[in-house]
Amino acid sequence: MLSGRFAPRHVLLFLAKYAYLTAARKPILVNFEVTLRCNARCGFCDYWQTDPGARDHEVASFAAAARFFNPLMITFTGGEPTLRRDLEALVAAVAQAVRLKYIALLTHGGTLSVERAWSLWQAGVNQFNISLDYLDGRHDAARGIPGLTDRILSNVVAMRARGIDSIRFNTVIRDDNLDQLLPIVHRAAELGVGVNFSTYTALKNGNSAYVLHPERAADLDSTIAALLAYKRRRRGVITSSDYYLAQVPRYVRGEMTAPCRSGIRTIHVTPTGHVKRCPDFPTDGHWQAFRPYEPIGCNACFYACRGEAEAPVRLSRVLDVMA
Repeated sequence: MLSGRFAPRHVLLFLAKYAYLTAARKPILVNFEVTLRCNARCGFCDYWQTDPGARDHEVASFAAAARFFNPLMITFTGGEPTLRRDLEALVAAVAQAVRLKYIALLTHGGTLSVERAWSLWQAGVNQFNISLDYLDGRHDAARGIPGLTDRILSNVVAMRARGIDSIRFNTVIRDDNLDQLLPIVHRAAELGVGVNFSTYTALKNGNSAYVLHPERAADLDSTIAALLAYKRRRRGVITSSDYYLAQVPRYVRGEMTAPCRSGIRTIHVTPTGHVKRCPDFPTDGHWQAFRPYEPIGCNACFYACRGEAEAPVRLSRVLDVMA
């Protein structure tokens, strides 16, 4: 599900760069955590407790790091990245530093106006990923932002009307929202946007209230089967790979035994320019001293960044991108 800025020929170029980076054991995706500050109040994350003074230590540019890694995919994330007033400058500099790339922005959407989205789009963002775990007031409560759900849905309509043609909902599969997953997909289809799934974990701050447990496996199986059936009927709305979705029940049942390859295909660069293999791991030095990671025996999560890093490039994945 590429932005209309890209032609079909770009898919071949992306595949070629993907193959090169894989062979060279270089990261395919670099996540630039431009800030750890956040104005939401999520119960599963402590970023909102970040000292406001942390802004004094946030680097002024990620362009040199982007040029060094030369990834295929780049994500600007946080914290809440839109709290950086210079975000447009950060995006533009990285866009100029890497010739062939696809840039996404991950946001909770509470501080993303249509005008701000348009200025970021002009700066070089190719895709907006907006968190959405429910279609009702539960999402507002989960993020601690009243009216957030309605704001997201209305802004998506306005963003599309403005010409922003690549938007996804980032939906976390939780213990209490299995009944929301297909409705979110249907709403996304109505709005002309996509849905990317990830899986909840207590790894961030120990909050296990929404962890999927094996006793919910039957419900999860039927939900995943319905999502995969939808994908077969209509490619392009659900942007998670078939592989990733099929592995989620295995993770919940505790059947994952393969080493984690996060840190090999994906890495995170912190607001201070340090590198870590995973969003919830400690840093391992500055990006200028980067040394390639090795697989690690960790199954503490099944985030999309972990599961999609393992996903093979199959025809279904190419069809997802081109749909």
